[in-house]
Amino acid sequence: MKLGVFTVLYQNLPFEAMLDKLAEMGVEAVELGTGNYPGNHHCNPDVLLDSPEKARDFLKAIESRGLSISGFSCHGNSLHPNKKFASESHQVWRKTVLLAERLGVPVVNGFSGCPGDHHEAKNPNWITCSWPPEYADVLNWQWNEVVIPYWKEEAKFAKQHGVSQIAFEMHPGFVVYNPETLLKLREHAGENIGANFDPSHLVWQGIDPVEAIKNLGRQNAIFHFHAKDTYLDKANISKNGVLDTKHYSQVLDRSWTFRSVGYGSDEKYWKDIISTLRAVGYDYVVSIEHEDMLASTDEGLSKAISLLKGAMFKEKITEMWWA
Repeated sequence: MKLGVFTVLYQNLPFEAMLDKLAEMGVEAVELGTGNYPGNHHCNPDVLLDSPEKARDFLKAIESRGLSISGFSCHGNSLHPNKKFASESHQVWRKTVLLAERLGVPVVNGFSGCPGDHHEAKNPNWITCSWPPEYADVLNWQWNEVVIPYWKEEAKFAKQHGVSQIAFEMHPGFVVYNPETLLKLREHAGENIGANFDPSHLVWQGIDPVEAIKNLGRQNAIFHFHAKDTYLDKANISKNGVLDTKHYSQVLDRSWTFRSVGYGSDEKYWKDIISTLRAVGYDYVVSIEHEDMLASTDEGLSKAISLLKGAMFKEKITEMWWA
């Protein structure tokens, strides 16, 4: 495995200054935003697709520092009922696929998206229960009329352009938010649909990341991995449950909060995750995503790097001499 970083945390730094900083911190790979929610501060597809020379220089800047690109990330909502928003998300997605083809990047990360409840809706409608019956009707409409047709076509487009791994972050608010919904879309749209596995969005739903890794890993459905932690406030959960719409800044009042690696769960938890990833054959990048309002960017990232370096295996597995 390689240790990587999702570079949006240093979007205030120029591209090469960001690379220098991460290389000095011992990072081996970078995950780059190409637009939509992550922005394209370090990787603008329009610029790199229009100029082969700039694309070569871009890649050289990364490789000359001993780094590689783990994936391009274009998290948006191509299924948004707002036609303008959906079109912009879609165009960024397609340009990202073309850029991945040009630069030989195997993984494109994103969200599945979420439609509204009918063709003329104004906003997405994330369905979380099956009753009253109109909710089930909306969910069936979303999947059968919008989600599956769109991603079947886009999975074909990606495959035609050499992108064999579309990695969805299982994120509440979108139709793919847990292993079951990911596998449902994979069944209908093709095996180049898989997970950008981020445990931070699973644990507050009550999902055990280790069991989820076993489930998806046995089906070769983990394409990329985000290292981000979540603190569960058991007292607040006991009063209000895990669904929480309060702003992330209200740490003392929320049921859960994103934290730097090691500050939501202990080192043993992360060693179990890394070990299970290895057990299912995942040997790619562990990409740190830093979203912790209680730690500075530098300190939060440094602590995450330190913990993960101690947990990750770098050498090949030896033969089982004891059995």
